[in-house]
Amino acid sequence: MTKPVTIAICGAGYRGLQRYATYAEHFPHECRIVAVAEPRQWFRAEAIARHSIAPVNVFLDWREMIKQPKLADAVIVATQDKDHSEPAIAFMNKGYDVLLEKPMATTEQECRDIAAAAKRNNVLLAVCHVLRYSPYFRALKKVIDSGVLGKIVNVRHVERIGFWHFAHSYVRGNWRNEAQSSPMIMAKCCHDMDIMRFLIGKRCLKLSSFGSLSHFTAENAPPEAPKGPNARCVECSLATDSCPYSAPKFYGKMLRDKEFDWPLNIITQDFTEAGLAKALAEGPYGRCVYRCDNDVCDHQVVNMLFEDEIAVDFTATAFTDAEVRHTEIMGTHGELSGDSKIIKVTDFRTRKTTTTEVAALDITNLGGHLGGDFGIIQDFVRAVRERNPETILSGPEISLEAHLMAFAAERSRKTGSVETIALG
Repeated sequence: MTKPVTIAICGAGYRGLQRYATYAEHFPHECRIVAVAEPRQWFRAEAIARHSIAPVNVFLDWREMIKQPKLADAVIVATQDKDHSEPAIAFMNKGYDVLLEKPMATTEQECRDIAAAAKRNNVLLAVCHVLRYSPYFRALKKVIDSGVLGKIVNVRHVERIGFWHFAHSYVRGNWRNEAQSSPMIMAKCCHDMDIMRFLIGKRCLKLSSFGSLSHFTAENAPPEAPKGPNARCVECSLATDSCPYSAPKFYGKMLRDKEFDWPLNIITQDFTEAGLAKALAEGPYGRCVYRCDNDVCDHQVVNMLFEDEIAVDFTATAFTDAEVRHTEIMGTHGELSGDSKIIKVTDFRTRKTTTTEVAALDITNLGGHLGGDFGIIQDFVRAVRERNPETILSGPEISLEAHLMAFAAERSRKTGSVETIALG
């Protein structure tokens, strides 16, 4: 039997430990987690317990790990967005293959530096544009490539973030403030820039964008809401039933229903009423959504022109219930619509419509992003084992394009310009 690929974790949080590293628990003959660098005690201990990591390979900081002789074949870099480029480049310089959580980095130059480091060191780099690896988007791509739609003319793609997902991550959470993370179009939607590039199979040439932070501001706070920069839901008379963003109501229901996965496991690891109450009283996730230090857009549209005069419009919005992506593709011979599960194709020539339901992978805690979380780690492990970059759908150069699109969209939104996408 082939020796398992060995992997180190740099950042053992929700994505690094509870998503990608879970693959090793289910398929220990394919890969093993042998080292971890994580400053938070609970997550570090959880990584040790799940993967029986030797004490000598446990670190509080990735800088300590990098000082050691090479500990593994590959490393998962899943630190916070602003802390991606330095460890990713350092590990590649040391000869590690890297699975890098998206976004690659928070500046255009850092993204370019990461892509250059992969090429310079001749190592494998997979950026976690996980949608490419999902059965649904692979099936959608297969329809497009079959030619049944004829020449693609228009694409419409909508990222329905979900009002509670947005409140959790982009108002109260780690991605709420551009200076501390990145713009919403980068942090959330570089996925979508990439999936459009994947589906269309051609380059984006230029784009324009509009959007703003329209709702989650102090000006929109209900009169009854508590005042002050540290105002909390637990102090609010609206928290029980009148506010859709009530933290006690939302997280409390998850606790009572024993839903201990995301997002409840982000705000606390003490799954008791007392543990939740403490998190909401003291932590960032109990704050009033109208009194946070958030500044990223809660809605944004991007209009794009791809090669062959393909016109694309993309919308990202907080103000939806379900967290799904809708895609419409209009061609000269037919049209397609998909809702992340059902793909409907109408052929203009036969006037027949076919409907296909794509089953998402659901392998215990690896079915996220329509099964893309499972797909990317599976393909990455195979690529490392076989030394085959073609197994990776989201390598450095193609992933860089999506990031350049997102950076250009934010420049356009802020300045009103029409931006040209320059790869060089």
